[in-house]
Amino acid sequence: MKRMLWMCTGSLLLILTACQAPEERAALRPLPDDTPPLPYAELLTRARYQATLATEAFYVDKWTEVEDAARGLEQTARFLPKAQDVPAKQKDALPVVSGDLSKEAGRLLAAARTKDVKEANDALQHVHLVVHELRLDN
Repeated sequence: MKRMLWMCTGSLLLILTACQAPEERAALRPLPDDTPPLPYAELLTRARYQATLATEAFYVDKWTEVEDAARGLEQTARFLPKAQDVPAKQKDALPVVSGDLSKEAGRLLAAARTKDVKEANDALQHVHLVVHELRLDN
């Protein structure tokens, strides 16, 4: 009887440890303002990650995290015009596209501060479209 109880308890513990919630994504740390120019691909990856963080936080109403991601997107947009190894197809449009990203990130930040779901959703859609324009194979 005791053996059966221990086996059931052990099985239950195994089941419970296997059913853990997924880890939350780690927030990116802001870059120092005096950071030398970064590779374009790294900044693109950073922008994609920040847009994803903002979207995931938006879905669960974590407005502070949406604000953090929006500020990160604004910073990434400031670094983009100085990026290294920019694809030839992106060079001419990069100042405009990075300006668009900064503008949309600002809209997202304002919407997150006021917890305006519709405005935040619209800004997020535009952020994703702008980040899509930055792709390497354009």
